[in-house]
Amino acid sequence: METELKTNGRFDTAANALCGKIGDCLHALPPEVKNSAQEIRLRAGRPVSLCCTGGIYFLGRSGRLTRCPAEACLTATKEDLDGSFKNICGYSVYSHENEIRNGYITVYGGHRVGICGTAVFKDGNVCGMKDISSINVRVAREVIGCADAIMAELKSSLSGGLLLAGAPSSGKTTILRDIARQLSCGENGESKKVTVVDERGEIAGTYLGVPQNDLGPCCDVLDGYPKAGGIMQAIRALSPQFIVCDELGTQAEASAVEQSLNAGAAVVASIHAGSIEELLKRRQAAGLLRTGAFENIVMLGGKVPGTVSGIYKTGDLLAEDFRLADTYSVGDACGIYGIA
Repeated sequence: METELKTNGRFDTAANALCGKIGDCLHALPPEVKNSAQEIRLRAGRPVSLCCTGGIYFLGRSGRLTRCPAEACLTATKEDLDGSFKNICGYSVYSHENEIRNGYITVYGGHRVGICGTAVFKDGNVCGMKDISSINVRVAREVIGCADAIMAELKSSLSGGLLLAGAPSSGKTTILRDIARQLSCGENGESKKVTVVDERGEIAGTYLGVPQNDLGPCCDVLDGYPKAGGIMQAIRALSPQFIVCDELGTQAEASAVEQSLNAGAAVVASIHAGSIEELLKRRQAAGLLRTGAFENIVMLGGKVPGTVSGIYKTGDLLAEDFRLADTYSVGDACGIYGIA
């Protein structure tokens, strides 16, 4: 019950970003809906929709959900979008210019709000946004203990680095957050010095300098820092034992990860990939793996976010040349750790 109340409270703080009847209808939704909702989406002239674990639903005028975007659904007007946008910005659009330029704003509760509209240019660069056309509120989920199985399986080998791979909405960020918390709290031994490089504000959910998510007592947060620069900043100034960041991919980030290895800091990070085959076919991913900074790869998959489909030794995959060996199956790799 306590977990459910906390989860529903998270949804309600996310819904607070939206104004008028839409916000009222969202707050009136039953607990089971709030518990499964991942995103709240408003599009000008279109039905309000919720992305849940069971799929996409549309909000009816009566407050009920439907699978069909019919005429009876609650439609987001231009006024709804403008009012919600101002509310999200705390009625000070100017103070959020940098965030708006990047397309999102982090609000109280650690929820990230994606903004779509017409780009405003200055000297050939995007400097802002006008005529807001859609808003996506991503409900921040803090699932304490969701990384228990991974932590128990990897144990001390986590100090060799971990790359968490999965498709969008597979639970990568939620698990990263819990790994950071467990390391910082010392749940599997002594507390570790952890630095979270939170470029998009999703791991810590920092609001006005205060992380909204529990990252434990020994965690420093570099909020809004580009990952490559943040990793180097952490190495120079914070002496971390672990660096945690989301969605690696660029050459600059791979180089920074390699520098962290040389500085004695282990990296726990995520990357987009729908399968282990897809991961190893991506040039950027292969470059990351060859840095030697990631001893293990955890692959997420399945219908339920956070489901582990396999745990792999990076060295074994590279040595076997997984991309070319037809006889080397995902089941074989899972067998390394006895996972079916």
